[in-house]
Amino acid sequence: MDFDAYYEASYDRVRRAMTLAFRDPDFAEEITQEAFFQTLRRWKRISRLDHPEGWTMIVALNKGRDDHRRRVRQTTKYELLAGPPTTDLKEAQVDARIMVTELLDGLGDRQREALLLRYVSQLTIPEIAKVMGCAEGTVKATLHAAISKASLQVKDTLNVTD
Repeated sequence: MDFDAYYEASYDRVRRAMTLAFRDPDFAEEITQEAFFQTLRRWKRISRLDHPEGWTMIVALNKGRDDHRRRVRQTTKYELLAGPPTTDLKEAQVDARIMVTELLDGLGDRQREALLLRYVSQLTIPEIAKVMGCAEGTVKATLHAAISKASLQVKDTLNVTD
């Protein structure tokens, strides 16, 4: 597969996963572009991997985490000096997007990461274990806990009783 075909097939899926992970479409676009640039630079080696999209996803997640930490540090310093910054928040236009965002917000970082890797990036359990640097059993337990927690949140939101 050449890089152009890979890019065409994978870009949107990686960008959506980053949007869900970091809840900022502009930031997701930025880190996705950076991840694909890094993939292109190493395409000769990356193209031989079983799942090059997993590699690109890891690069994007790492870039997002690094940038997020940097932004938190900068915001904290700014607030100490000048008070909190003001930003205009965009209103969500789709009820489903709001619910998904709220569900993801209710999960821990590892649970959210595991869900995104499994259901958005469609990685297998062994691939997720490799990406997250843990055992396959840990991935399964994390996914189970995340789905259970999300299920309870939905039931609470909709006032469903068992």
